[in-house]
This record gives sequence, structure tokens and C-alpha cells, in this order.
Amino acid sequence: MDKKTRSGFVSIIGRPNVGKSTLMNKIIGQKIAITSSKPQTTRTRISTVYTKDNVQMIFVDTPGLHKAKNKLGENMVSTAKRTFNESDVCLYLAEADTFIGEQDENILSLLRTVSIPVILVINKTDKVDKAKVFEVIDVFSKAYDFDEIVPLSAKTGRNIDTLLEVLAKYIPEGPFYYDPETLTDQPERQIVSEIIREKCLRCLGDEIPHGIAVTIETMKFSKGIVNIEASIICERDSHKGMIIGKGASKIKEIGTKSRIDIEKMLDKKVNLKLFVKTKENWRDSDYLLRNFGLSNEELNKDE
Repeated sequence: MDKKTRSGFVSIIGRPNVGKSTLMNKIIGQKIAITSSKPQTTRTRISTVYTKDNVQMIFVDTPGLHKAKNKLGENMVSTAKRTFNESDVCLYLAEADTFIGEQDENILSLLRTVSIPVILVINKTDKVDKAKVFEVIDVFSKAYDFDEIVPLSAKTGRNIDTLLEVLAKYIPEGPFYYDPETLTDQPERQIVSEIIREKCLRCLGDEIPHGIAVTIETMKFSKGIVNIEASIICERDSHKGMIIGKGASKIKEIGTKSRIDIEKMLDKKVNLKLFVKTKENWRDSDYLLRNFGLSNEELNKDE
């Protein structure tokens, strides 16, 4: 007799820079969500689909919960809160640290208002010894009654198989939402724009990246090659010069690194042209946030 299929949504929440996107990419085995050492890298809900045997899990990577400083930040926090309320199970990522700071306290307070199972994932265990991990488990267990606790390393992949086995127990019976071959619900243009933004995050200094958005102007497929034109949007003219760099060195570096990852993703040669434009205070403009696909209105339009 065939096993009944199970399918459900798994939200991944946690404070910024705790490794949510890294975990999701490792589970899928492919880069879908961008990563960097800077906080608040993820701005929207990004879903990836993991299917094995009779179980399908749709992982939803959310923006890190943080104190919002502008309308973009408010949209990011609102998106994260709504996502885990709509999920079948919640993965709460925390670092292997015995100190529970203000951001994690706020997340724990939010978790106390939900009725879905919550699994604590203690990430970055590759950086500490086993004794420290047990201390972390003890501290968090006293702060919240988690359904399960799984220590792992999203970077190395250690214990991720255990996490998937644990998760499967909480996925409800039902038909698959996606074809088993599907890896993400993100359109190619969106993934391309995020790859370029990731390279900006990695190549530029701390002052600029969160004032950057990337829009794909054209993306045309022809025999064996994809021609892409993209604009990097910044908030100040002074930032524009820094993004371009002396002798266009910085924009060339961003373009070269972006093209390598885009070619891997599309499995085609890529001709990438980048432009830099200034849109002052775009992070506080409802109009521009909608244009860039970063407003709650845009995020809700298919729901």
C-alpha cells in the first residue's frame, strides 16, 4: 500500500544574521536565498521546496526580526510575523550562545502567541564544544517549552538529516503543493536580482548595502546565452560613485562575481550589464517599495 503524502509549510524565523538563509540553501542543495555576514540580508519571503519520498516541506525563509527604522524595515518585520503565523510548523533559529538578548526575547514573546509546533534549531554548533551546546539547550528550555530541540551547523550540514526527520513528524497529511521536481517558487528574475544584491553586500562597505535595491530591466534568452541588464539603486549620489569605484573597478567586481553565480543557476552563459541609479530615500517610499516588490501590498497580492 502506498504511503499517504504529507505536505506543509515550515517557517524559519530568528534574529538577523543567525543563518536562516544558509540553512535553507543547505537543505535544498542549491543557492536560492542570498547570504552575507551583514544582518537583514533577506527582505522578503522566499520559499524553497524539499520533497523526499511521500513528504514535501515548503520552507519559508523570512526577514530577520529586528527593530524597524524605516518603511522597508517595517515591511520586513510584518512579513516575518505573518509568515510564521500561517505555517504548519515553525523553526526558530538561535546561535549556540547561553545569553538570550533582547531580540531573542522579543521572538520568544511572539512564539508564545502561536499554536503551531515550534522547533528550536541551535545553529553554528561547529563553533563551540558539546558542553556549551548542552548549556544552551538548558537555557532555552527554561525560556520556552519547545516541541523539539535540534542542534546543528547550517554551514557544514551537520545534523541537518536529523532535523528533516524530526520535521517530517509535524507535516500534516495532504497532497503535494508543488511538483516533486520544484525547488522554489521564486521567478528567475527575482533570483538573479538577489544574486546581484548579494554581491553588492559582499563587495561594498558597511555604509551602503542596506540602501541598495536591484531591479532587472531586461532578461532575454537566446541560443546558449542570456542577456541581462540590471540597475543597482542607491539612495545618494555619493554612494553611486562608491558602487562604481575608481576606474569602474567596483562595479566590474560586482558584475563578474554576479555573472558566475547566475551562470551556475541558469546553466547558460550570461552577458550581464549593470547600471547604477540614485533614488533618494527609496526605503521610505511606498511607491518605490511597490516598484521593487518590497511592499506588504505586493507580498500579499497573491494571497
